[in-house]
Amino acid sequence: MKPLMLQGHERAITQIKYNREGDLIFSAAKDSKPSVWFSLNGERLGTYNGHQGVVWCVDVDWTTTRLITGSGDMSTKLWDVETGSVLGSIPCTSSTRTANFSYSGNQASYSTDKAMGNNCELFIIDVRNIDSSISNQSPVLKLTMNQQTKITSMLWGALDETVITGHDNGSIRIWDLRAVKELNSVNDHTSVINDMQMSHDGTMFVSASKDATAKLFDSESLMCLKTYKTERPVNSAAISPILEHVALGGGQEAMEVTTTSTKAGKFDSRFFHLVYEEEFARVKGHFGPINSLAFHPDGRSYATGGEDGFVRVQEFDASYYEFVFE
Repeated sequence: MKPLMLQGHERAITQIKYNREGDLIFSAAKDSKPSVWFSLNGERLGTYNGHQGVVWCVDVDWTTTRLITGSGDMSTKLWDVETGSVLGSIPCTSSTRTANFSYSGNQASYSTDKAMGNNCELFIIDVRNIDSSISNQSPVLKLTMNQQTKITSMLWGALDETVITGHDNGSIRIWDLRAVKELNSVNDHTSVINDMQMSHDGTMFVSASKDATAKLFDSESLMCLKTYKTERPVNSAAISPILEHVALGGGQEAMEVTTTSTKAGKFDSRFFHLVYEEEFARVKGHFGPINSLAFHPDGRSYATGGEDGFVRVQEFDASYYEFVFE
């Protein structure tokens, strides 16, 4: 099972996303050039030039016509996927840490960092009639977080009525966008939440945290259902769309990597059973921590983006589907 190695970024990968059909992979990295690749053969389709700094987040809409990116150059940009042109650029007061399209694709959300005297803020924008004047349009909704926390990951809830945010203090909150209020919050994690990803049907989501655990939550009540424990920080976690499996990616902190061997760093993708919380497989590959992980929408392969600047696409062997948890 030889993986596809997608080499095109000069610096660490920050996030990867599949489109709905799974034929394209979008990658963001610290080299300021988000890219798009064919997932079948790993060929690079194009690069989106326009950012001046690290690109922290990337998301593509339901129809694969628009892309949103958030960057350390204090801007959020919307792109035409096909032509690579910038549809609109929104200036921000600090780095944009998260950006997501809603399920319908009519709205998008992004959040800015707590920096330079500015509090962390969450914005909801309407992207239907987008043009170059979007930088002057006021957002549909703006939520300011309190002094202590900043948003580090974000998901849209059911029917585009709620937004779920993960914070640097380990808390997860759900916001009602119509009533503009916090509905619920939980503090099951003890450290930064690096990533959150929904299940295929949207009823659950998995969170990955620096406290060396990933947890499965109910997406409405925020009740913690399962916990998957490792010995290293977890940077990304995803739920298989076809099997009861959870994949975790992470590893030792990037700044400590030079002092250990690749074995000790635990840079493997790790597979846990969704229900039994037991680890049953590991896949080696990256020379450095895995920063982002995503399942293909058909569940037959998955992709990882690492601190080493590579995106690896790994197809599953036949034995993976035959495996039965005793």
